[in-house]
Amino acid sequence: MTDDAGAAGEHDSGAPGGDAGSASAGPLVARTRQDLREALVRWTMSAPIASVAGEGPARRAVVMTMGALHEGHLDLVRRAREVAGASGQVVVTIFVNPLQFGEGEDLAAYPRDLAGDVEKLASVGADVVFAPAPDTVYPYGDPIVRVSAGRIGEVLEGEFRPGHMDGVLTVVLKLVHLVRPDVALFGQKDAQQLLAVRRMAADLDLDVEIVGVPTVRDADGLALSSRNAYLSGDERERALALSRALRAGAEAGARGAAEVRREASEVLNAATGVEVDYLALVDPITVDDVPDDHSGPALLLVAARVGTTRLIDNQTVEVSSQVT
Repeated sequence: MTDDAGAAGEHDSGAPGGDAGSASAGPLVARTRQDLREALVRWTMSAPIASVAGEGPARRAVVMTMGALHEGHLDLVRRAREVAGASGQVVVTIFVNPLQFGEGEDLAAYPRDLAGDVEKLASVGADVVFAPAPDTVYPYGDPIVRVSAGRIGEVLEGEFRPGHMDGVLTVVLKLVHLVRPDVALFGQKDAQQLLAVRRMAADLDLDVEIVGVPTVRDADGLALSSRNAYLSGDERERALALSRALRAGAEAGARGAAEVRREASEVLNAATGVEVDYLALVDPITVDDVPDDHSGPALLLVAARVGTTRLIDNQTVEVSSQVT
């Protein structure tokens, strides 16, 4: 996590005149728990007055990120602004969470640009940016008590990244407690993560609405990801096989689950320089593999390495059962 103060014109939460939500000032940047608490309390005290202007109840919405923001993140923040309302508060967290990186993964190399991120967030309606250091989120070091994703964290991503989903849920739960949002928005590109967060909210009775926002893609179909920056020009072309495979599978939905898998697999098998970790067609609620006679919605997921970069993507598929 960078120690830079951030973009020119941003306000530290303790600075005089630091008005969260002011378009001219840009988002207020909180680096400590106390900074964040003061920003939340200040809005809470003013929100009831703002909400009587016929706009509906003002709400606090949060978007949780690891920074290196791209258009997909900014789309989440725009949606958060809509959900919160004009009188609401939009909080964006920027924290590269060490708990969700496994051995040999790119924690140290993960891109960080707080100043650039804050500048981008100023244009899409963010009121507060919470950008804590690791010892702010984990003041006692590695937490002894963590959230377990259960079997949702043991399949797909869990098979290739053991403990990853537990780390995600642990930090999400901590940030929910710290930010106290009414609504939390997550991108549908990380479909397994979204499912795990929704299940955690339901199973642990979190008083927060979880909203999924559709994946944002470049014109060529590649799903936006901070990791795309690692791809060379040639690798990027190869990476398009992922979205092509998903489209092929979705188009085969009327012919049954087996055909969905076959069509998607053929695209990936024909691609050069793409090392597939998994291709799966699963129930969108349980993440269990759907049987060949499945009828209804399903989720087609893929994870693959292109060069040294690992990418994930998914597509909702409407499957018709095929009776032979």
